[in-house]
Amino acid sequence: MANDTSPGGGTATVPDTGATGFEERRTESPLQRIQHVLHANPILGPLAVLVLAIIVFSIVSGRFLSATNLGLVLAQVTVIAVLALGQTLIILTAGIDLSAGAIAVFSSILMANIATDLGVPGALALIIGLVLGTAMGAINGLLVTRLKLPPFIVTLGTLSIFFSLNSVVSQSETVRGTDMPSIMTWTGNTFGIGGFRITYGSIIMLLLFAVFWYALANTAWGRHVYATGDDIEAARLAGIRTGHVLFSVYTVAGLLYAIGAWILMGRLASASPNVGVEYNLDSITAVVLGGTSLFGGRGLVLGTLVGALIVGVFRNGLQLGGVDVVWQGCAIGLLVLIAVSIDQWIRKVKA
Repeated sequence: MANDTSPGGGTATVPDTGATGFEERRTESPLQRIQHVLHANPILGPLAVLVLAIIVFSIVSGRFLSATNLGLVLAQVTVIAVLALGQTLIILTAGIDLSAGAIAVFSSILMANIATDLGVPGALALIIGLVLGTAMGAINGLLVTRLKLPPFIVTLGTLSIFFSLNSVVSQSETVRGTDMPSIMTWTGNTFGIGGFRITYGSIIMLLLFAVFWYALANTAWGRHVYATGDDIEAARLAGIRTGHVLFSVYTVAGLLYAIGAWILMGRLASASPNVGVEYNLDSITAVVLGGTSLFGGRGLVLGTLVGALIVGVFRNGLQLGGVDVVWQGCAIGLLVLIAVSIDQWIRKVKA
């Protein structure tokens, strides 16, 4: 409100028109406006990168947009996308999980060996493997919440432990799909939609993203996950049981990694102890490219799906373009650095 002198010598109150705030908005540069838009809509950046990559690689190679190749890209990113979904939950709480790939590979070996060596029926072996994968995630959660250890240190330690146990249990031998019950590799089966061949594993992946999109956007648990990652002390003072939230996130992530293990067996038509070395970094890469902040509290699971597709599109497009695998890794690494830099810039937006 502002004061003005009336004709009678008194003081009249004149409503404030809010012109100052309006002028501030008008004086924003185009770059600042983009910064505000990306802060309010974090998925727009990853979508723009994905669309641009598709356009560029379709020009580079005429085979890129073929139904066969696009179906291959989707199949290739399915495992990473599921692991990245679990990674997203943890990063939203300002944590990180370096053991994602180790849990997935170890879970696949456990499922396969329980079925083949112990003669357990396939469905039961699968359920046991899912439970064991969930338990591995719960171990991470207990170490983070009860012992108050940093997530980076906890998961770095369990990464080595799970990979070592994986070698002991498997004896460094691959279990062939033909030796396992058919349910173990069912996720690799395909069906046709037009000219596309889509795996059942990809359908499971899309359903998981739909479930967790809804859970994070429309449930109290989802709001608590965001609040814990944004400011854990403020969340605790607000009455949120942050320890329970963190434990649940790591446990659920373990379950998702085990589901990723099932999809992995279908993808490879085997259970191999010698895969998954790159899965940990690939899952983090997909999350970062999808716009989820490494500092917690901001991001969308749909962005992670887009991030996983960006990784798949770049690798596939560069391969079709004849780029050496070493330079493919450099391109993905450069993308990560750019994505983190943009995230830092977006976080500086003025309220």
